[in-house]
Amino acid sequence: MTDAATHKNRLADETSPYLLQHQHNPVDWWPWGPQALAEAQRTGKPILLSVGYAACHWCHVMAHESFEDPATAAVMNELFVNIKVDREERPDIDQIYMHALHALGQQGGWPLTMFLTPEGGPVWGGTYFPKEAQYGRAAFTDVLRNVAQVFRDQPDKIAQNHIAIVERLSERNTGSLTTLGYTELNTAAQSILRASDPVNGGLEGAPKFPQCAMLEFLWRAGARTGDERFFEGTALALTRISQGGIYDHLGGGYTRYSVDDKWLVPHFEKMLYDNAQILDMLALDYARKPDPLYRQRAIETVAWLRREMRTADGGFASSLDADSEGEEGKFYVWSQSEIERLLGTDDATFFAAKYDVTADGNFEGHNILNRLNSGDDTALEAEQLAAMRAVLMQARDKRVRPGLDDKVLADWNGLAITALAHAANAFDEPDWLTLACTTFGFVATKMSRNGRLGHSWRAGKLLLPGLASDYATMIRAALALYEATGDTPFLTQAIAWQDALDTHYADAKHGGYYLTADDAEALIVRPHSTTDDAVPNHTGLIAQNLVRLAALTGEERWRRKITTLFAATLAEAAQNMFGHLSLLNALDLYLVGAEVVVVGKGEAADALLAAARRLPHANMTVLHAPDADAVPNSHPAQAQLDAAGGRAAAFVCRGQTCSLPVTTPEALVDLVNNTQAEGNA
Repeated sequence: MTDAATHKNRLADETSPYLLQHQHNPVDWWPWGPQALAEAQRTGKPILLSVGYAACHWCHVMAHESFEDPATAAVMNELFVNIKVDREERPDIDQIYMHALHALGQQGGWPLTMFLTPEGGPVWGGTYFPKEAQYGRAAFTDVLRNVAQVFRDQPDKIAQNHIAIVERLSERNTGSLTTLGYTELNTAAQSILRASDPVNGGLEGAPKFPQCAMLEFLWRAGARTGDERFFEGTALALTRISQGGIYDHLGGGYTRYSVDDKWLVPHFEKMLYDNAQILDMLALDYARKPDPLYRQRAIETVAWLRREMRTADGGFASSLDADSEGEEGKFYVWSQSEIERLLGTDDATFFAAKYDVTADGNFEGHNILNRLNSGDDTALEAEQLAAMRAVLMQARDKRVRPGLDDKVLADWNGLAITALAHAANAFDEPDWLTLACTTFGFVATKMSRNGRLGHSWRAGKLLLPGLASDYATMIRAALALYEATGDTPFLTQAIAWQDALDTHYADAKHGGYYLTADDAEALIVRPHSTTDDAVPNHTGLIAQNLVRLAALTGEERWRRKITTLFAATLAEAAQNMFGHLSLLNALDLYLVGAEVVVVGKGEAADALLAAARRLPHANMTVLHAPDADAVPNSHPAQAQLDAAGGRAAAFVCRGQTCSLPVTTPEALVDLVNNTQAEGNA
């Protein structure tokens, strides 16, 4: 490493694409680590912490304006030790300092810009700071000088701020145990429905995010109550998202969010986790009520995952940038004249009517392709439009592509694996299950050391130890693959990872799970949030995993763990239900979920299994026992096995009670629907 006194940028040896984007900045960047903190303490300088990610548009803006500017960099280098962090690579650091910003009463976002004591204690911060003063906001260099002056001249104030913020970060919910049940879940779902946009779906207003945990929560309310309005709320959002400009109508895949209230104008970055969660929701609602739009979008999105997001190692990359050639969305938008040149006047006129293309454009002089107002297509029209899209796609492929962040994250890959497993069953696409299994194999082998998961893989380097989120999503993926295949090694792996999670991440004092391992790098606090972010919080996913482990193994220890976890976390969820929807989704599974147990081998058993696996996955667990001896001794289905008379049969279990056997797929589906209807009543 270069001598600290020479002040050199130290990001060139990092593997994160985001950090490498900044390796040539005149800023003396350090990656996060003990050397950077030691340098701050040696010099007595405060720390400027900048957190972002490769696909972040405003991160690029601040980089171009300030971090690439020698004059701004000179001020940063003189007054601060500057640390750059990839939030996707180090979500633990991001979580701590984002919560610190919230504790200061400020809205979060990226880039996250925090000012820390030399020991790493948060004092003050913000998000994007403009290079020049504008709209009442101070210039970044003025902010830097003012903050440095406060550090220098008012150490008591700095210490007071630091202590207060760390105390807030260390606070834990001590509220009394709150009972949450059917009534509270239904009331929360009704509140979300009232806040939803009745025309465009999703929550009212702009910007609009897919918020798949919320859509799943509404879907579950429909299944739980039999009230179609909840299903309609989910379906409206999924349909409008799939018709809007937030969807890439040429290449497949969904962008991060829509800046308007109609899903027309996307923030153009494409994230693996968004596409995984939306694919999962498409599969869930399709299993309830088949919709050809959902099938088409699922096929196109999986094709995009294979074509553009698959790494040579066998995992899925993290994201595609919003920008190309320094301009957000340039890769994706069109002019009417371009389309006419490629398709010819007649075809271009037809295409324009279907995809909202005009001479003036539908957004800032450009056209964002969408199907929000064009209605359905005939079979012939669909065939013609597919050929036209292929022509435009071929032309688009010649443009300068957005950057690919090709690091492989275990937790986001876990979401993708699960979605592929569910979608393979719902859409009858067995190749997708093969893709899910192959990706699982990569994470389980290349991203694991001595039985423990890592978090991030790139260029042959693995970041260890993993996070609780990595275990939560990969356990969920293992269980989904076990249900989809019946292959016992998936269940064995899920149990082994759950044991590792309990060993290294469990909070013995307060209950629940820390984000970081007990042998991970020490931070100013050990992060322990239970609230959802753009991805479901690990606590909610762990809760769901424990419910499924109890159902699939019949073991009492998993039931005890889920009861303990709910006791530790539901009080906090009751105070902020919208922030804990993944945990509430797990509670719904616990309260009303059904388990289908198929016993036997051969064609009759295969037909029963196929029917069971096509049922909606959210409130269903599927266990295949090749013979009666394979049913766990403690499983409630044991009480009904004799009634099958040795034939291939299926049982539907709810709680600790199982039905009498059925032997045909039709009878199985009717039984599941009837027992669900009884629960609704």
